[in-house]
Amino acid sequence: MPEPVTSTIDLPGATLTYDVSGDLAQRPVLLLIGSPMGASGFPTLASYLADRTIVTYDPRGVERSTRSDGTGELSPEDHADDLARLIETLDVGPVDIFASSGGAVNGLALLTRRPDLVRALVAHEPPLAGILPDAKAATAAVDDIYHTYQRDGLGAGMAKFIAITSFKGEVPDDYTDRPAPDPAMFGLPTEDDGSRDDALLGQNLRGCTSYQPDFDALATSAGRLVVAVGEESAGELAHRGGLVVAERLGLSPVLFPSNHGGFLGNEYGMPGKPEEFATKLREVLAR
Repeated sequence: MPEPVTSTIDLPGATLTYDVSGDLAQRPVLLLIGSPMGASGFPTLASYLADRTIVTYDPRGVERSTRSDGTGELSPEDHADDLARLIETLDVGPVDIFASSGGAVNGLALLTRRPDLVRALVAHEPPLAGILPDAKAATAAVDDIYHTYQRDGLGAGMAKFIAITSFKGEVPDDYTDRPAPDPAMFGLPTEDDGSRDDALLGQNLRGCTSYQPDFDALATSAGRLVVAVGEESAGELAHRGGLVVAERLGLSPVLFPSNHGGFLGNEYGMPGKPEEFATKLREVLAR
């Protein structure tokens, strides 16, 4: 892969940082996005797509993309507007997008609001708790994570986040009444350091998981959408969210290698199957 060229975009309330690897004259450009995962999550996947021009970015309030609008929660629409500005700045026409997790939710919001900017969107495991059959219990579990974080800090909140993301099956009504997981079990801090600036728990968690896609609008662009789910993550909340999106739009979900982080190398010490994942991604984008 060529060395990425880093640039910034000044927006109301934020400065976005993005990286371009390759020649923007080579079309279509492939945009790799997560949320709150930034560009640092994609080097391994990008390395297996070296024939493509790759763009990655840090979402608003994540890593190098700073906010000047203070703190507070963001919505997928906020991120979709940022993505639209990024694609317009690239000036390359409609782009291919691989979007995972919260990035997949933001990608669906972008496809709804600005379908003219999207050639193809691969939405990988969007954690849309609010559209599940057990939406009431699932969104209550997410709210509990947020309030735990605000009350007790990062370790306590993140332990509950890990627990719900790995939970398989419908979330029972009494889920939040169950004993809380011990942060130490996951190597997380047990003491509250007083900070409340975590991009996942404090900024993106509730807006992302409670998002209600406009399925009527998405149906008009369904030919550009691939819903992807992991072969090892069946029953998990994000996998289930992808299945519901596919069902609502009359699409067949596409099974991708590994799990929710199947595209990762060793960026975070939890490698998936990035080479096989890239092969599958290349296959679906060629359709």
